[in-house]
Amino acid sequence: MTIESILGAIVIGAVIGAIGRLLLPGRQAIGWILTIVVGIVAALLGTLIAQVLGVATTPGIDWIELVMQVVLAIVGVGLVAGLRRGSSV
Repeated sequence: MTIESILGAIVIGAVIGAIGRLLLPGRQAIGWILTIVVGIVAALLGTLIAQVLGVATTPGIDWIELVMQVVLAIVGVGLVAGLRRGSSV
């Protein structure tokens, strides 16, 4: 792993996590660092699932993979927000 790939994962994870958080209705009581971590995990899992399902890699934007990543980020942000809400009560 190079520095560029690590920084790329952080940037893509931040974008995926932010999109997931914005698309999830309501207020989520999680910070931006945790949102980025959820986004990174969602991006990695979305890519893995797309590869397992045989989604072809294209020279442009892989829309199917991107949708998978965003959906996973929405689910991840919801789960983390729910767990944090449950632990603070």
